This record gives sequence, structure tokens and C-alpha cells, in this order.
Amino acid sequence: MERSRWHRRHHMWTSVVLGVLLLVLAVRLKLLVEDLELPEQGARNISMNVGVLMTAANSVIELMKGGLQFLSQWRTSRKPPSAPAQSDVDNAKDVLAGLVAEQWRDETILRSLADPEPIPVPWRSTEHAELMDHPRLIAKDFVSFPSLSADLAGMAAELRALRSRRLVILGGPGSGKTTLAVQLLMELLRTRLPGEPVPVLLSAARWDAEVHPRLQDWLADCIAVDYPALTADEFGPDVAKTLTARGGVLPVIDGLDELPGQARAGILLALNHSMSDRDQLILTCRTEQFAESVDLIGDVLTAAAVIEPGEITAETAADYLQACLPPRPHPAWLHVLDALRKGIAPALAEVTATPLGLWLVRSAYVVSRQDPAPLLELGRADAARLYDHLCDRFIPALVGSRTPAADADEPFRPRHSWDPEHVRHWLAYLSGQLLTPGEDTRNVAWWHLARYASTGTVRLMVSVVSGVLVGLSIAAVAHAPRAGALFGLVSALAVLVMTRSWFTEPPGHAEFQVRGRLSLLGRTLAEAVVAGLLGALVGGLMSHRAGGALKIALLSGLTYVLTVGLIRWVEHPTSSTTARSPRSTWRADRNLTLIRALCGLGVGLTVAAVGLVAKLNPPAVLAGGLLLGPLFGLILGSHHAWLAYTLTIPRLARRGRLPLRAMCFLDDAHRLGLLRTEGPFYQFRNVELQRRLARDHIFERKDSP
Repeated sequence: MERSRWHRRHHMWTSVVLGVLLLVLAVRLKLLVEDLELPEQGARNISMNVGVLMTAANSVIELMKGGLQFLSQWRTSRKPPSAPAQSDVDNAKDVLAGLVAEQWRDETILRSLADPEPIPVPWRSTEHAELMDHPRLIAKDFVSFPSLSADLAGMAAELRALRSRRLVILGGPGSGKTTLAVQLLMELLRTRLPGEPVPVLLSAARWDAEVHPRLQDWLADCIAVDYPALTADEFGPDVAKTLTARGGVLPVIDGLDELPGQARAGILLALNHSMSDRDQLILTCRTEQFAESVDLIGDVLTAAAVIEPGEITAETAADYLQACLPPRPHPAWLHVLDALRKGIAPALAEVTATPLGLWLVRSAYVVSRQDPAPLLELGRADAARLYDHLCDRFIPALVGSRTPAADADEPFRPRHSWDPEHVRHWLAYLSGQLLTPGEDTRNVAWWHLARYASTGTVRLMVSVVSGVLVGLSIAAVAHAPRAGALFGLVSALAVLVMTRSWFTEPPGHAEFQVRGRLSLLGRTLAEAVVAGLLGALVGGLMSHRAGGALKIALLSGLTYVLTVGLIRWVEHPTSSTTARSPRSTWRADRNLTLIRALCGLGVGLTVAAVGLVAKLNPPAVLAGGLLLGPLFGLILGSHHAWLAYTLTIPRLARRGRLPLRAMCFLDDAHRLGLLRTEGPFYQFRNVELQRRLARDHIFERKDSP
């Protein structure tokens, strides 16, 4: 493959340049150690001279810049890669199908979508003719689309019978739109024939139609990031782009209603403008928001069937609940189901007429195996009271029914034991915070937790600790307490200013790739040259000797490369539209923080080694290098989300807002089915439950002193 050959050449030239760099640096450092002459003005001048190395790295930097420029020019002069062969595209499509099936198989089990069977929601073509295109454009014959979501094979067959295989799933909150989309995705994968596209579920919130005006371009970017296995050389170059361009992907776009009105309208326009007659689509949206978007653009989604759910009858709900019960259920269940069938529990019938209500009844009483007698009493009263009761029972029932897993690899049981009341309190706090002006009302971002507490105290603590470490190190090495105090004060003030942005920074991750970063490397090395020249100027003014200027210039340039340059090279922002999961972004930012600390440690150890050669106080020099080096590295960079999270969570835990193991709690809440994930965000599984918990948080805050 052409790209494989490019990689081999790229690694060869990079190794050559880096090898020359290491060789020259080794020679220069050896000469430095052999030629180091220390004046006899005491420890203060010794410590001053220890901070002065050489500017010999300038020639090496120029060599590396020339090599990188050659690589960049050679890369741009290459011919564009040829399109992948059809066999490679077919193989990539099969791999993508396997990856998507594996991804959603666990999620369907977690959501209990097929345990024991899907909730039988009746779906039919919408009665709102203004929301659907001309029938002849949708199917050859009239399609009313009457079907139960339990009959997934029939629904998939009806979808395949459409001319363009486009379907819009409408409904109110809690009506099962996303559930049906996931079920159809799995059924289409299970029955996929050779040549059929691979369904891929994506959140509408990931699509910015202004950035990606064409559906295919957005799909290609999402697939390339979400399924990195497709970037393997065996599939050829840009296989994701080829897949989407050839209609090899069926996008299942979920949650169009979660976008603002103009953004929704922009996506509908982009779909109509970028889809050909062979492009297939499944889209979910609330009915009201979809109607608003149709009115805004003055058009419907071309050639798409539009379906809406009907109410679940009391008889159907009773049959479903009975199927979920064990063969010998609690005796009270017979009375509850009989009352539901006979219509003498109108509130219970109203609640179970929607998938959400039926799921709440199942989670609160069936899964937890609780006495269902309250359902009989409240079922004859008001539906709102029954609904509130189910929400109150839901969390304790779910937490109590799922004990922590002995095997950490079990994906559907929590890894830790939690008190149900604490779980409800913590979730209520999170839902209440989402109501804060300026916050996303749906997404719980772990890096936003650092905003939920006052940052002034944390910043002051970090700056004081940093100032004390710097001051003590300088005082110990230079035997100058006043100088140490001055350096410590200045350092504390600097840290106080620099940490101001930590608590609003998004997460990042580290990438050690050179491809596409050659210009950045060249710019960094050029800046290192400037740092070396400035160091030479300072060294010359201080020592009045060429040797002193040479030494401090080398230390300045080398420090810049090892810290600012290396951190800038490996540090990348994590896009909220491409991240795989909350836990993965948390780990990635943590690893990036450790890399910055290691970069700083390298600088600290280098300075400490020079100090030992200069026969300074070994304990003070080593302690200073080991402490100040990592501290210097931690402060640098543009992504401190994990560090801000780590500093803030203990304060929230002391106040009872969240547990100390907040990420473990959020992960277990997802395993329990209380939360779901969307890229790097956690979301409440149900909006109505989120609103109920938010009301509880408001009441708790009013009652608190």
C-alpha cells in the first residue's frame, strides 16, 4: 500500500534526524561536563552557573528543521492515493458491521430490550400528512406501516420495502423512539444481506451542518474516529470516506429534537441536499420539534416514511408484565394485573400506556421483586401520584436488586456497593446542576464537575504549595533564605494566575504521531532556537564569557524542547463529538497529565545531574529536581481537566454533593441503567426522571440551612 510505504519512509527519516540530534547532544553534554569550570565565589555563584548550559543545540535544531522541511515538501509532492479496491471496501463493511453489532449488543442487554421481549409498542404511519412526503415517493404501494416493535422482523421488512428506505420515528418523551431505533439497527444487522449498508447509530448533537454541510462527509469523519480499526492499511486509504460515498452506511441519527431550532432545520436541509436516491436513513425526533423544523424550512424529509407510536392497551401492558414475572409471582400481582385488564385501575392503565411508564413499573416492582400492592392502591388514584411514586421507588429498587459483580468484567452489574439514598441524592444534585444557566441541560460532563465548587480556595492551595516547594528548593541549594522566599512568592503568584483556566478547560489526550504535525515540530524547534538565543544573551550578560553564554543557551533551548515543545506536540483536544466514552476521555486526560509531569521530571533530573557534577548539596539538588521538575510540567499545557477534577472532587465529597469516587459512581450508574452515555457525556436515561430529581434537588437546597 502507498500509505504503508509512506509510513516506512516517514519513520526512517524521523529516526535519522532524531539519531543525529541525540548524538550531537550527547557529544555536547560530554564536552560540557569535561569543560565545566566553577568560580570560587561560593554556593550562590555555583547555583547560578548550574542553571547555565550551552547553545550548541542551535545547529542541531537547524539540521532537524531542514530534515523536517524536506519531509514536508516530499510529502506534499506525492501523488494523491488511489481509491481502495471494491474488495477492500466490502471487507471494511463486514468489519464495521461486526463492530457495530458488538457495540450495541451489550447496550441492548443493559437496557433489557429483549428480556423477556421488547415492549410491544404499536407503531403506525403518522396522521399528520404535512410531516411526510408524497406517498408515491415513499413506496410503490400505500404503506400504513402498522406494526408492533415486538415484531422487529416485520418492521425491518417494511423498512426494506420503502423506495429509498428512509424512516422518521416520531413521538413524545418516553415513547420509545431511541429504543426502536436501536432494535431496528440490531435487526438490520442480523438480517443484512451482501451489498446492504451497515446501520450506524449516531447522535444528532454531533452534527454541525455548518462544518459538514454534506451528510457523507460527517459520516466519514464519525466512522473514522469511532471505529479506528477501519484505518488499518489492509483496507486502503480513506475507506470510511469511500464507504459513505458509495452508500455503504445507513445512518441512524438519534435525538434531532435535542438540538436548537435553527440547528434542527439546518440538518434537515443538509439531508435533503446531500442524499441521493440510494442513500438510506433512520431519524428519531419528538413530534413537536420535527413539526417546527418542517415549518421552518418549508419542506419535509424527502422520500421518508414517518411513523408515530400508539398507546399501549391495558391488556397488552398486563400481558407484558406477566411475561416479565417469574412462574410463581407474588400473590398480589394477580390482583394488580386483573385490575389493569378490567379497567378498575385507571391511573395504572394511563401510566403503562407509554413505554416509559411500563418500564418504570417493571424496574420498581418486577425486577426488584417487591410487593406490588401499592400499585393497586395508587392505580385507582391519580396518574401523577403514581408516576411520582414509581420515580421514588425506581432508584432504590434498581440499586438494591443488582449486587456488585464479583467479576469486574461483567458489564451489567455495578462494581461497587452504593447506598440507594445516597445514589438518589447524588443524582438529584447532578440533575439540579444541569439547570444552572449556561450548562448543557442533558449532558453530564465529568470535567464540568470542577465548576460545581468555588475554585478560589483550590487555586490558592495549589499556589501556596507550589511557592513553598520552589522557595525551599532555592533556599536549600543556594543557601539563601531570602532568595528562596522571593522566588517562592513570585512562583506562587504565577501559579495562582496560570491555574485560573484549569477549571474550564476541556479534556485532552496524547498522540505521538508525526504525520500531519511536521509544521508544528518545525515551529517548535524554531522557537527553541529563539529561546536559546535569549539564553545566550542572558548568559553573556551574567558571565561576560562566551562559555557561559553557550551553556545557558543550551539549557534554555533543551528545556524548551523537552517541556513546551514536547507537550505541545503530544497534546490534542478531545472533541465532544468524537470521544468514545466518558471513562476513556477521563483516562486520556489523566495520561496526558502524567506525560506532562514526566516531561518536567526529565528537565528536573537534567538540572539535578548538572548540579551533582558541580558538587552541590546532593540531597537538596535531587529533591529540587524531583519536586520542581514535575511541578513545572504539570503547570504547562492547555488541558488540565483531570487535574481540576482531582482537586475539586474532595471538596464536593466533604459537602456530600458527590462521592469521592465520582467516576466510579457515574460508571456504576450507567451499568445500573440510571444513566446512558453519549460520547464523552453521561446522560440521564430518561428526561422525566431527570426533571423529577432536579425538583428534589431544589427542595433539598431550600430545606438546607
